[in-house]
Amino acid sequence: MTRRVLTVTAAGAALVVSSLLGPGAATAAAAAADDPSARDLVDQAKKNLLDAESVRLRLTDHSTDTRTGRTQPVSMDLALDQDGNCAGTLRMGAGGGSVEIVKRGAEVWMKPDTAFWKAQVPGGQGDAVAELLKDRYLHGSTHDAMLRGMAETCDLTSFQKEITADSSDARRLTKGAPTKVDGTEVIPLKGTSDGKRVALYVTSDTPHRLVRATQKGGGTDLALSFSDYGRPVPSKTPSAGESVDVNKLQDELRNA
Repeated sequence: MTRRVLTVTAAGAALVVSSLLGPGAATAAAAAADDPSARDLVDQAKKNLLDAESVRLRLTDHSTDTRTGRTQPVSMDLALDQDGNCAGTLRMGAGGGSVEIVKRGAEVWMKPDTAFWKAQVPGGQGDAVAELLKDRYLHGSTHDAMLRGMAETCDLTSFQKEITADSSDARRLTKGAPTKVDGTEVIPLKGTSDGKRVALYVTSDTPHRLVRATQKGGGTDLALSFSDYGRPVPSKTPSAGESVDVNKLQDELRNA
């Protein structure tokens, strides 16, 4: 249940970035050192994302299928690093609730709201689970079946490995006029892929980093934002009093 939802989240976000930064993503053209080509910008943005020890990833997905489903996230805000630590939130579509996530090493805490449990757990068990937790975190490890998917969702290294996968769909992205995204000077790189409009926004100044990536058309409408490159993931974890062990929850479900 939870594993499926969270694994899809990570893989889907990485797939979008991989398709936009993959081989042949930009036109190759000669350029002066102070006027990098689209290819230069794509290559440097990809390298800096792959080299990042930590980053904050924000996803908004207003695609038709995602927006009308209750088990896929329409928004995600995660700070994650290469050591497998992360902290943030996910919100599901169609009233499917939201969940807070904290992960340090192999330990995982997640705090879904009642709407999330009702969407994920069949029958009346969703209400029973929410009542048991009483707004506390579910605590366990990446070895627990209910929480195992968190290992990939909250592991920047896994995300980066997905981005390195080759893409055979060559496309051409061309430079646009400089603009700003969230106050940052960026150079837009725009084009099409599989009939969808795609855009990358890369910082104008060095090091050239990916700030935003969008994909629209054919029922797809999503955006990924990247910030806080190199900033440590918040290290605070929920206390024992704020948590319920995952084994206790599993026992309750078996006895229900």
